Amino acid sequence: MTDAGAAGAGAAGTPATVLDPARTAGSPTAPIAISLRGVSAGYDGQIVLRDVDLEIEAGTLTSIVGPNGAGKSTLLKVIAGLLAPRTGSAVVLGGAPGEQARRIAYVPQAELVDWGFPVSVNDVVSMGRYVRMPLLARPSKADRQLVRSSLELVGMAAFGDRQIGRLSGGQRRRVFLARALAAEPDLFLLDEPVTGIDATTQEDIMDILEAQARAGRTVVATTHDLMCAAERFQRVVAINGTVIAHGPSSLVLDRNLLSRTYGGHLLVLEGATIGLDDAHHHDQPAGRAEQHYHDGPGR
Repeated sequence: MTDAGAAGAGAAGTPATVLDPARTAGSPTAPIAISLRGVSAGYDGQIVLRDVDLEIEAGTLTSIVGPNGAGKSTLLKVIAGLLAPRTGSAVVLGGAPGEQARRIAYVPQAELVDWGFPVSVNDVVSMGRYVRMPLLARPSKADRQLVRSSLELVGMAAFGDRQIGRLSGGQRRRVFLARALAAEPDLFLLDEPVTGIDATTQEDIMDILEAQARAGRTVVATTHDLMCAAERFQRVVAINGTVIAHGPSSLVLDRNLLSRTYGGHLLVLEGATIGLDDAHHHDQPAGRAEQHYHDGPGR
């Protein structure tokens, strides 16, 4: 995908906007961690994403924004290798999606997790080490130490023996981020990591993700929080069934672009643009077993 040209078609049939002043100025670019060409994907015969062209450079902190049902979760699943494209090609970390599973940490939406499962915080974070361990091997001292240090980094070391379902929403997000950190991935894929949590937890999580990007790892996260996307991420991908725009995070402050992305689902209050979507977005119909967890005040 070139920054000067179109990349697919927008929701209204207009070309996608791809803007990056640094790249158009001819400065050196980082290796490409994710490359999608003409990718379409969906569920049960229904196409959710169509004709997606996208490149994400290694070592960047990228947000994916768009209205409810726009395909944000579907895009992450394609990149993670959990959903095969119907058309097009995808290269992730130099191979087909799924080939580099050990180098990828995928964190799903919080409400899609069975919090009643009888596992402790330590158990959950230890799962992040399994992809690095030989089959049937027990965690080594180094593995256990990495689990401990990951929990310390997210501020949850004191909760190691607690059952995961007994934690608040913000604490659960911290634990699942610790599991991702314990996997020592090169690519983080996070679905709504800062939705429905208190401001302190949101800032702590974003600080950790920024540090991972500075260390050369690639971080891609969906979010409905446009101000967070503008202020805490380096780059943004706006989608609504396809890529509407891709470029620096300041794009989310462009009302024309947001109008193309969200249609009538926007409200402007005292100069701030707010998305009017359910924070819990679902690209596929909810199944019977699906449950939603909405945190109360202070969580």
